Amino acid sequence: YELWFKQLLHAAAHLGAALEQDDLPRVYATLKRFLTILKVQVAQIDILETMSPVSFLSFRARLDTASGFQSPQFRELEFVLGRRSARMIAHHAGTPAADRLAAMLYEPSLWDQFVQFLVRHGYGVPQELLERDRSLPNPETPALQAQLIEIYRTRPDLAQICERLVDLDEGIQEWRYRHVKMVERTIGVQPGTGGSSGAAYLRSTISPAFPDLWAIRSQL
Repeated sequence: YELWFKQLLHAAAHLGAALEQDDLPRVYATLKRFLTILKVQVAQIDILETMSPVSFLSFRARLDTASGFQSPQFRELEFVLGRRSARMIAHHAGTPAADRLAAMLYEPSLWDQFVQFLVRHGYGVPQELLERDRSLPNPETPALQAQLIEIYRTRPDLAQICERLVDLDEGIQEWRYRHVKMVERTIGVQPGTGGSSGAAYLRSTISPAFPDLWAIRSQL
């Protein structure tokens, strides 16, 4: 998974650069690569689920406090997408990752780069969204939703980018959901090794990174 996270971070940087350069062919190609990697990540859970609860519990104690909380790359990926929380940096205190994550809190997320892409294509983006606190998760913005609806109705080329971003967002949520079900079938409601509530905590993390693209579904 760490190798795939590294590749996804590379793809996200490539996608952001393509958006900034208005390079639509590269945007489409990079989104396709991103989505293909996500499918591989989800499929890997099928292999993990062949291990029975008894088999896992036979070595779980050796994990001690090892946890997904300790993956700076996954946290970087969330920050890149715009799912940000300063308190998560504490899990990496005293490491170079903490400094990197702290800096990323205020860098443009992939969603911010997409919003700037829309501005360059002549769409009216509310000023408060352009000047928002980037250390917070991507907000729902009704004024932007109106622009997205217009894109879906009049610009099929740009609507395809929106749809692939929805695919990306759904892919991350699917991976998280499969992770939850794997944990539930393996350890039930026991606490996680990193000190979380386990499956209950993981379930709480299943939410969209790009809420505006989901909110407009009932209005199209």
